[in-house]
Amino acid sequence: MKVLVEMSEEQVGALGAVTGMLVDVDRTISQLLAVKDGLLALGSRLAVEIGEDAVAAICAGDATGVHSTGASSTNMSAASSAVAGSASAMDTSATDASTTAASATGASAKDSALPGSAAAEAVELAGRAVAAELAAALRVSDRTVQHRMGEAAAVVSEFPQVWRAQGAGRISAAHTRAIIDAGAYLDDQGSRAVYAEQMIGFAETTSPNRVSRMGRRVAERFQPRPLDARHRDARQRRRVWASDRPDGMAMLGIFGPAALIHGAHDRLTALGLTLLTNPDRPAGDTRCLDEVRCDLALDLLLSGTPAGHDPDGLLADIRGTVTITVPAATLSGTGATPAELNGRTTIDAATARRLAAAASGWDRVLTHPTTGAVTAVDRYRPSADLKRWLLARDQRCRFPGCGHPARECDIDHTKDAATGGPTWADNLGNLCRRHHVAKHQTPWTVEQLHEGTFAWTSPTGRVYLDHPPPPNTVVADDSTPPF
Repeated sequence: MKVLVEMSEEQVGALGAVTGMLVDVDRTISQLLAVKDGLLALGSRLAVEIGEDAVAAICAGDATGVHSTGASSTNMSAASSAVAGSASAMDTSATDASTTAASATGASAKDSALPGSAAAEAVELAGRAVAAELAAALRVSDRTVQHRMGEAAAVVSEFPQVWRAQGAGRISAAHTRAIIDAGAYLDDQGSRAVYAEQMIGFAETTSPNRVSRMGRRVAERFQPRPLDARHRDARQRRRVWASDRPDGMAMLGIFGPAALIHGAHDRLTALGLTLLTNPDRPAGDTRCLDEVRCDLALDLLLSGTPAGHDPDGLLADIRGTVTITVPAATLSGTGATPAELNGRTTIDAATARRLAAAASGWDRVLTHPTTGAVTAVDRYRPSADLKRWLLARDQRCRFPGCGHPARECDIDHTKDAATGGPTWADNLGNLCRRHHVAKHQTPWTVEQLHEGTFAWTSPTGRVYLDHPPPPNTVVADDSTPPF
């Protein structure tokens, strides 16, 4: 296919310079944000100390507590200077100093004669006072600052390796947030440390959205409670809410089991695509897929059917589908490795078994016993074996950083079939429509290396490797990282 976008030598040089500067600026911003988190963590610790001093002073009959607060302020000022001075000092000071207000409150209540509620109130008021000081100086809401103080203290004290990696410019703030969100429910400090070290190395090679998915999988290894038990508890928090937005709009949210939410979204997508590709679609209908999905969802909720879009009753037969990957041992009830939904999120084994039992057919993915790499795909019922193999291997678009699901992608010949490229597994890959077009009509090029690794070359000559995501499988050595 003819490349529609060409670049001159001067344009390639300019693009390369802009790319290099952007990378440097992004790294610097991430480092500064890590410093900011360190300062906010120190503010959180200062608030805790002020609250503790207030509790101690009340218990001692001295309601002022001025002497203790002054000493704490002096210590925090010195620590803040250390933060500004060097990354190592920032790490040591903030990590040692930062604790949550809740833990400090418990200690104060235990050591003092005050009721726990009074001690908690003292720490909370101290947190508000510190947050108000910082917020006034920054010209932002003190509620926002107090929330950020708590988040920063958690990052610095619970995931210090991740914070240090961001401060060193190894990962971005978005990578940090993805790692911490996925590992937020790990209570054991040793487990958090091992999880963090594995995820930092992975984050240095890929995008935050892929880090989120892998983080959820890795974090499951360290969970003391099985997913089935946690899912039963989480189901009790399912809810629906509405929030108002400007310009006469509002937002409807649903929090529920992942299989049902993804199935509902898939059905809305299938309904929307059917309408958008209908040759009888009215000429004046200029809605995009998101708009159509919204209209269909409201139709279904308010009337029970897509009444406003289905005069012939054809859409009612369309159902949502989800793809699950579940280890054979888990399916048989002899293993505990969680199943995965659409290669994105884990689901409990009971739900996976119900979906597998109701499926008209399912694929068996054979993997290497040590590396976990996909070696073959077969199925009881005849089907397009090669397509299923590619779906199992790729799981998502194979352009660097893209997370579009493979089942919604185009299967592309890496070497164009028109120029002799064979229809073999090592010459095929899933690309979303955006990156499929970019491959053929811009100066971006790609070649496949060994074991499904794609090497993309940018217009400036930079090479980016995209490795196939590891499947949700069990390998022989559990200590081997899944990437």
